[in-house]
Amino acid sequence: MPLVIGVLKEVHPGERRLSVVPDVVKKYQGLGASVVMQKDAAKGAHFRETDFADVSWVDSAADVAAAADVVLCVQPPAAETLAAMKPGSVLCGMLQPWYSAERVQQLVDGQVSAFALELLPRISRAQSMDILSSQGAVAGYECALIAADHSPKFFPMLTYAAGSIRPAKVLVIGAGVAGLQAIATARRIGAMVEGYDVRPETREQIESLGAKFVDTGVSAVGAGGYARELTEEEKAKQAERLAKAVAQCDALITTAAIPGKKAPRIITADMIARMKPGAVVVDMAAETGGNVEGTVAGEKVWIDDVLVIGPTNIPSRMPVHASEMVAKNLFNFISPFIKDGALALDWEDEVMAGSCLAHAGELRHAGVKQALGL
Repeated sequence: MPLVIGVLKEVHPGERRLSVVPDVVKKYQGLGASVVMQKDAAKGAHFRETDFADVSWVDSAADVAAAADVVLCVQPPAAETLAAMKPGSVLCGMLQPWYSAERVQQLVDGQVSAFALELLPRISRAQSMDILSSQGAVAGYECALIAADHSPKFFPMLTYAAGSIRPAKVLVIGAGVAGLQAIATARRIGAMVEGYDVRPETREQIESLGAKFVDTGVSAVGAGGYARELTEEEKAKQAERLAKAVAQCDALITTAAIPGKKAPRIITADMIARMKPGAVVVDMAAETGGNVEGTVAGEKVWIDDVLVIGPTNIPSRMPVHASEMVAKNLFNFISPFIKDGALALDWEDEVMAGSCLAHAGELRHAGVKQALGL
């Protein structure tokens, strides 16, 4: 029998993305696989069911799980859906591996082969599968637009009959994929932009986008391309020099995050107090505790005369293109292991082995095992 790819309707509150799009469905079918989708799965991402040719539609997530050899998701499925999955079947998507020991144990007990794309090795070959980077780019773009939308100032310079209006000044903290996209977007809108990151090698990337690099004299180069946590002395030095740049900006966007850990607190209440009246802060890390003291996830909070915004599930605000990116990331991960319409897992493959969360009743990822105490 041909391999069956199952696509679930996302159940996370506010989630509108989809794990396949019509073009990618055709690619799976071209490899000899068939596709089964849950009814209404595509609605939130603004796709019609008629856009998906030769797809079987079923009524429930349990029906998808029962039929599929490989289940694709954007965010972790509900517990009852995991319970309905066949032993030996595959689950692939963003599974939030560090945040639920119960979910991980359920995958182990259910004999499900689970691949969390958050665990992808940071190697060149995995870049086309890097779901964190693709969705980070969406989030960075969106955060620049959120800041511009809520700012009481024009982002670009504006010339009118009585003179000229100076452009707004934007500071972006964090120069990963999300931060660089926020910088690029704010620059396209016309703002004067500064960027800061504790990794000194990002200076060239920030400046290549036309932004000014804020140099605090603190370096936090970490493993795998991520920043390490700073010492207390480094934090104090960073805060002292960063406070001046924060006080001068009209809009602040923070993007600093460490996968699997609480977001580092970078912006203090004292820094917020020194900002200009009407300044806007967009904290992209709100869901994991926030980079900004006073951030409330999912809320807009006024701290004196500064608006602090804590948006959540930001990529879902752009479900069409975000879904296209997710779908391609998932396809690029799973397609090399589809041979003649069947799935052939290759445990010698660095990408597959490195992203495996659970397989054959065993928790396979040492980092997650240690973090969850399993």
